[in-house]
Amino acid sequence: MQLLFPPHAGARAGHVLWAVFALHALLGAALGLSVDEAHYLLYAAHPALSYFDHPPLVGWVQWPLVALQAPVAVLRLLPGLLWLATVWGVYRLTLRIFAPNPMAPQAALAAVWVLALAPLLHILGIGLLPDTLLMALTVALLWQTWTLVQSPTAGTLGNWLVLGVLLGLAGLSKYTAVFTAVAVGGCLLAVHGVAVLRKPRLWAALALAMLMVVPVAVWNAQNGWISFTYQVAHGKGSVWQAQHVLRFVLTQLLAYGPLLLLGWVGWRRSTGPVVWLLLFFGLPFALFTYLSGGGSSLPHWTAPAWVALAPFAGWGVTTWWQAGRRWAVCALVAMQALACVALLGLMLSAGWPLVAGSAAAVAPPPNPFADLHGWQAAGARAQALAAQQQLDSVAVQNWTLASRLGWYARPLPVHVLDSGDSQFRLWAADLPVGGNTLLVDWSHMAYDLPVAPHGFASCTLLETQQASHWGMPLASFRFYDCRGWSGAPQPRLTLAPTS
Repeated sequence: MQLLFPPHAGARAGHVLWAVFALHALLGAALGLSVDEAHYLLYAAHPALSYFDHPPLVGWVQWPLVALQAPVAVLRLLPGLLWLATVWGVYRLTLRIFAPNPMAPQAALAAVWVLALAPLLHILGIGLLPDTLLMALTVALLWQTWTLVQSPTAGTLGNWLVLGVLLGLAGLSKYTAVFTAVAVGGCLLAVHGVAVLRKPRLWAALALAMLMVVPVAVWNAQNGWISFTYQVAHGKGSVWQAQHVLRFVLTQLLAYGPLLLLGWVGWRRSTGPVVWLLLFFGLPFALFTYLSGGGSSLPHWTAPAWVALAPFAGWGVTTWWQAGRRWAVCALVAMQALACVALLGLMLSAGWPLVAGSAAAVAPPPNPFADLHGWQAAGARAQALAAQQQLDSVAVQNWTLASRLGWYARPLPVHVLDSGDSQFRLWAADLPVGGNTLLVDWSHMAYDLPVAPHGFASCTLLETQQASHWGMPLASFRFYDCRGWSGAPQPRLTLAPTS
């Protein structure tokens, strides 16, 4: 019992938090940027009121460091600090909502362990995504909601205005923050009733939140409401299928670990207004699970919801421990610790020893960890070849290939040679008809060479560059000097079916 629940829970929680933060910092210095990380760093390199696929906060918070040309290792301290603040906030929140029960310190420490052993949350602690911001803001909103729930008079004006600021920041971080806002409203209505709607302070908080998200509305009005059109289409997905839901639920279990499922145990053993805080988990998770039936939900979208469940999970772990189910708790802890070590180790090793390397020029064996290595060298080589061939841009055939080149080959603009909308089209526009560019192809997402009639008049292979890690070949980049763009793109994966 002393191992998981020592007498000084606060000191042990601090040790866990700083140890994980140090681990995140070390891995952040060793790993290359992911697709999304580079994309959001480019937000910071192109300051704007908002962006095509997300609100602007993820770019705004990185702008000072990007403007100072901070290295990636320093840039990644920001998500590490946000992870630290999120989990420490959960610790403090758990203490607060379960006080004065003498088991509250143990539940708070257990909540820290539950989050520290959730594999996917480590990724969000290394790379800054909008979900990293929304996790921290969700904890702050839980804290402020509990403040207003506890107050017999529904809080002071200052407390309501703090709530408005937090809601505004959440809205600037991700569009799905609207579900968190609904959870806040549900808690307040459940505890205070409809009388809360007659309070001017509530409407002042909402007005402040709406004022803070005005930049998103202004940008969209200037760009044909493109973000909202994209988000609606993205959320709808394709034909709804139950097997997609099953796959999503299983992925969630693997990504966050069964320890968090003990939140159900903790919730059932809670009483009073605290039970309504489950809305912060239940509302977004239920919606994302439903949307997964159309194939449109991604695993990290639910991260803020799981963080909101952590106080209940900590309470559930503690009650199991006190009830004599220590073997079950220890088994789950060991299993999730092994999963975390395996995931982070495979990221660092680029899949070795479980995934074999390959030097194939086109479509090598699948390796999801190869994506984190080789792009910095490819970006530097693209800069050199573009200068050598007197080309003033880089081009790719899919937007997911653009973000790392856009970051590592700065200031060269990146053109995406397809007909779909993307942020890169707003930044660099379409490659003009008759234009020339340096085309880059990556073996793990190789495309047919885009030549006439739906492509360039000519493309000359300049060089093939191998990407390797720890002596293991991972992928290859091919660089082409392409001339005379037709303006009629039809990108086609090299190994795509012919029918």
